[in-house]
Amino acid sequence: MSEPASISSGIAERYATAIFEISKESKSLPKLEANLTDLASALADSPELRDLISSPVVSRADQGAAIAAIGKKMGLETVLQNGLALMAEKRRLFVLPQLIAQLRGMIAEDKGEVTADVVSATELTKAQADKLAKTLKARVGKDVNINATVDESLIGGLIVKVGSKMIDTSIRSKLASLQNAMKEVG
Repeated sequence: MSEPASISSGIAERYATAIFEISKESKSLPKLEANLTDLASALADSPELRDLISSPVVSRADQGAAIAAIGKKMGLETVLQNGLALMAEKRRLFVLPQLIAQLRGMIAEDKGEVTADVVSATELTKAQADKLAKTLKARVGKDVNINATVDESLIGGLIVKVGSKMIDTSIRSKLASLQNAMKEVG
């Protein structure tokens, strides 16, 4: 992991731990989980929001006011709003994507779940996703949430990441390994 990425993860982890612990204590984890989904969607859909959290030109006060207005409009949990306000005050809003990922991971672990990142050449059907989740549950021993994305360059097959384990059955990787094997022979 590169140094700036690990620094961002460390910052996000500290804020996420505080927000998670307070939410767990106040028994508001389900609401926090819903808030995180909404916030992640807003972040994905709004280039303006991404610019707001990462721009060094926007002042702390403007970032704080904007994130407070967004939090109020979205109906975010008070603890999450307070955490975002503190992050704006300390110029740490740039780690918001990592904060969302950290909090989701903590909530999933608390519920005894694990998330599998699945990349496929075509979109998985509901039946395929359910079968994959069932197979992974048997392997991992926990309930598995599938986070599916599509990458047409895979040609076929899947890339499945659960925690630190990765299973790559894509045709692209098989062709690459075949190409390497042929280079070694020649």
